[in-house]
Amino acid sequence: MNSSRFKHIFFDLDRTLWDFESNSREELHAIYDSFNLKSKGIEYPMEFIKVYKAFNDACWDEYVKGTLGKEELRTKRFLDTLTYFGISDTSLAEAIGNRYVSHSPYRTVLIPDAIPVLDYLKQKGYHLHIITNGFEEVQHIKLQESKLRPFFDVVITSEMAQAKKPSKVIFDMALQTTGAAIEEVVYVGDDLNIDIAGGISAGWEVIFYNPHGISHHLRTFSDISRLSELKNIL
Repeated sequence: MNSSRFKHIFFDLDRTLWDFESNSREELHAIYDSFNLKSKGIEYPMEFIKVYKAFNDACWDEYVKGTLGKEELRTKRFLDTLTYFGISDTSLAEAIGNRYVSHSPYRTVLIPDAIPVLDYLKQKGYHLHIITNGFEEVQHIKLQESKLRPFFDVVITSEMAQAKKPSKVIFDMALQTTGAAIEEVVYVGDDLNIDIAGGISAGWEVIFYNPHGISHHLRTFSDISRLSELKNIL
């Protein structure tokens, strides 16, 4: 059994356990080929991916702020990308958006050591849970297909909570749903503003998964560069 004061460990999903960058890149390569984007004037797949990433990040910022809806986001990020390359085709953007959402969750690359670390924490007696801003149906597919779902007792999505991190609302709902006391919980996430600042504002202890060594001045329980470091602190 664990000897720490924590009883419940909550994890972010994308970029903390599920390797979003690798899985997204693989799917975007497949989309580039399937939709024959080279014939439409996009010379290189990595150029398409780089431009898409910038527009996707901007759209997600709007989505988190509540200024862009879920369905709008799915198409707009690809429409903006195609428009950048001089392709004005809303139908194509919609088709690519639908393909991306329906296929990418089935990709299963995980952050290194995710499974061994979760197995270790589970054996130590911790209750493990997820808090994610991702779409409800998409995140559950990711968890199932990548063999992560059995490790987690409760999965809280922003759609379920009707609030997105960094809002305190979603963290409060996580406590209510799991029955955990705030002094018993710690949250592990990779985004300094959404996960870490959000968790701190909600009164939680937080562990910053920080593989890129981002400097900051927030008060965290710990910063780690590899998931395996959780074995040393929990």
